[in-house]
Amino acid sequence: MPAQDNRCESDPVDPARACTVREALDRVGGKWSIGILIAASTGPVRFTELERRVEGISRRMLTLTLRNLERDGLLVRRVHPTVPPRVEYTATPMARELYESLVAIHRWAERHREAISAARVAYDREHAVVKTTPPV
Repeated sequence: MPAQDNRCESDPVDPARACTVREALDRVGGKWSIGILIAASTGPVRFTELERRVEGISRRMLTLTLRNLERDGLLVRRVHPTVPPRVEYTATPMARELYESLVAIHRWAERHREAISAARVAYDREHAVVKTTPPV
């Protein structure tokens, strides 16, 4: 019998259900997913437009995140038969249901970014590790 993955056993009756819920939350709350889903929820968006709108994302990470969001049923990828092919991503109804919540999280982060930054500086100062030179 294969070893069971203990990461998803928070629902003892149905560990697969618990795993799916956790994975869905991880996907939606992922570092890049929020920006992509916000952009795609307002209408079709092209890959290059997502690259510009999601600050700091690499092409590889954008590609991987788009594939995962598509796999989870949150995005639809449409390839238009043009030369070169034009690819657009659109949020599904399930993803559009999240739009207001994602925008609220984004606004919250913007509103509190200075306080969070100051708290980090204070914490790091208070918990600084004293570096010592090793004895020779």
